[in-house]
Amino acid sequence: MSNKTLAILSYITIIGWLIAYFKSKDHTHKNDVVTYHLEQGLGFFIVSIVLNILLSVITSIVPSLYFINIIGIVLLIIWIIGIVHAANEEKKPIPLIGKIFEGQFGFLHK
Repeated sequence: MSNKTLAILSYITIIGWLIAYFKSKDHTHKNDVVTYHLEQGLGFFIVSIVLNILLSVITSIVPSLYFINIIGIVLLIIWIIGIVHAANEEKKPIPLIGKIFEGQFGFLHK
């Protein structure tokens, strides 16, 4: 698989992330762009799972707050932006949360 494909796969579900992770380990030379998008993808998945759980709990307790589920649309837009950055092979963080995950997952750099 090409590095561009691996970078894009790092955003496509956790299964895609795992495929990209193990395929990138097979390469003799680590590609910085793939590693960067693996970090961004993993960080995005963690944030989206935590937010979805919190939103589910909040809306089940207070049903009148259902409108806060619009955060899901924001997550979709952020996800698409991450895929576009990966497709262009750019090392740009995803909006709002991307800077937090730069260099946070040391196991990706080994």
